[in-house]
Amino acid sequence: MTTRRRDSKARPLAVKGSLWITSGDESLGGHGRIALLRSVAEHGSITQAAKAYGMSYKAAWDAIDTMNRVSGEPVVERSTGGRGGGSTRLTAHGERLVQRYTQLDAVHQRFVAMLAEQAFDLDQDYSLLQALNMKTTARNQFLGTVTAVRSGAVNDEVEVTLAGGTRVVAIIPRDGTESLGLRTQLAVIVLVPSAHVLLATGLDGARLSARNQLAGTVAAVRPGAVNAEVVLALTGGGQLVATVTSASVDTLGLAEGIPAVALVKASDVILAVLA
Repeated sequence: MTTRRRDSKARPLAVKGSLWITSGDESLGGHGRIALLRSVAEHGSITQAAKAYGMSYKAAWDAIDTMNRVSGEPVVERSTGGRGGGSTRLTAHGERLVQRYTQLDAVHQRFVAMLAEQAFDLDQDYSLLQALNMKTTARNQFLGTVTAVRSGAVNDEVEVTLAGGTRVVAIIPRDGTESLGLRTQLAVIVLVPSAHVLLATGLDGARLSARNQLAGTVAAVRPGAVNAEVVLALTGGGQLVATVTSASVDTLGLAEGIPAVALVKASDVILAVLA
């Protein structure tokens, strides 16, 4: 087996995306057909619009005929006769369609740009939450999928599997489960305030009541005047930040490379969904 060396001159990987309009299983069109409609509006002629857009009259007419049929209402109409010999123009429905597509495409391009930023820097972890510009006071934010919902009389127990396979359990009030629409296979955001993360060492054989016990290795210790911020590299992937007292750092002997376990009560786990 041979390993190919990285080509320093290779073009970087990137993310691209196109916005398409569909009706049922049929495609009305995307950027190209909307551009054709704009050309029709500008030139008042399918022939001239096709020429300006660089396509044959037949291809332009077939595209417009498809859009007229799929959209439910005509997007282009033709008038014949008269001193000018007739003309072609967008209907009111066609004008609204072009305007709405333009608005949605602008949002879509911004979203693709957010996803693309550092998306294929494979040496770095990718944070979808950061890409979506989501800001909360919780230091720990993870993307996961609901894998189980166990209903109770007052509260529900929701199990979430994170990207690296680590499982986290959250206790959610019944009305919270309903308002968020929590169900299996739903993508959710897991938030854990760093102050609610307890760290422990030497727990081999110990039995604890904390539902969430996340093993890892201390990646960094950032001391402060009273408290310290400890970054734990989780065994299943990702990092968890805990705010602990400086005295606890000394007592536990927390330092880079030391194995530790993060303990988080299920009631301290917050779940959120993308609206």
